[in-house]
Amino acid sequence: MAYIDQFFQFLVEHGASDLHLGENQPPKMRLHGTIIPIRETPLSHKELAGMMEEICGPKKWARFMESGDLDFAYEMNEDSRFRCNYLKQTSGLGCVFRLIPTKILSLDQLGVPPVVKEFGHMKGGLVLVTGPTGSGKSTTLAALIDYINTNFNRHIITVEEPIEFVHSNKRSIITQREVPDHCASFAQGLKASLREDSDIVLVGEMRDLETIQLALTAAETGLLVFGTLHTNNARKTVDRMVDVFPSDQQAQVRTMLSNSLRGVVAQLLLKKTQESGGGRMAVNEILVVNSAAAAIIREGATQKMQDVIIGGKGQGMQFMDDAIWTAMQQGKVSPMEAYMKAIDKNRFRVFLGKDANVL
Repeated sequence: MAYIDQFFQFLVEHGASDLHLGENQPPKMRLHGTIIPIRETPLSHKELAGMMEEICGPKKWARFMESGDLDFAYEMNEDSRFRCNYLKQTSGLGCVFRLIPTKILSLDQLGVPPVVKEFGHMKGGLVLVTGPTGSGKSTTLAALIDYINTNFNRHIITVEEPIEFVHSNKRSIITQREVPDHCASFAQGLKASLREDSDIVLVGEMRDLETIQLALTAAETGLLVFGTLHTNNARKTVDRMVDVFPSDQQAQVRTMLSNSLRGVVAQLLLKKTQESGGGRMAVNEILVVNSAAAAIIREGATQKMQDVIIGGKGQGMQFMDDAIWTAMQQGKVSPMEAYMKAIDKNRFRVFLGKDANVL
């Protein structure tokens, strides 16, 4: 048993999501969105460095010492797996660990709108799952991949940094590749997948121009590509995809995106009220790209996207503020939480009552 496992055990027992360790600071965990200390005694350089080196091994430790950053996954036991991020900072070493559930929940168990399953039935195109860090994008994507794996005969390649959820073959073949151990970058992994007889490629993060360009090309050539972006809603997602490119290429990219984008699933995590059981719940904005949405993307008139989403309820579309509104009306989240996460704040301000004076 590794020395750090005692902290991981504590995390698991308390139902926390993240462990934060930093030199000369007490260890802390994130519980239902709030960071709280685990013990009062700060971590010394010796204690922290020993823990960090023990679980990553000498080769990765040397790489971290040279670059100042490291991402990998660590399995404490068959029930507990962690995404690990090492960093150097002003006060010395630091690291953050995210608990990855080893059991992949189904889309139904996650409460994701049923229309999301339809993205798994598609033969080609681009589907983006978006949201801020820690909003459960990986969990939703893992559920979608598991749905395909259970129902279809496909070859699915994932390119991740690091591999979070481990999938076993059901009806599909699943090939999971980790950056930088199995391929040098997301772009390289995506490029290689075009030669590996794949039907579906999951790109862990679409963070640079080359990866986004390759994802669009792959989607146009008939692959079904799933990717993630750190955007809060469908409109911002389309804008981000286009804005990454130089201005002289943007018209062409808008045309490519209008042809290949099949949908956007934006996700936020909201703190639940104590009355509804506490913890956190996901709310989603869903864009299913129809001819009206494709025309808007082509024209670059994304300010009209909201109207398409609100008008597309019959196709399973859902506007983020409407999803937040429903959660508030059902008493699952407080008016303040709804107000803080909403796009149109004025719609929720009237429900704040005496809390409105705080803002």
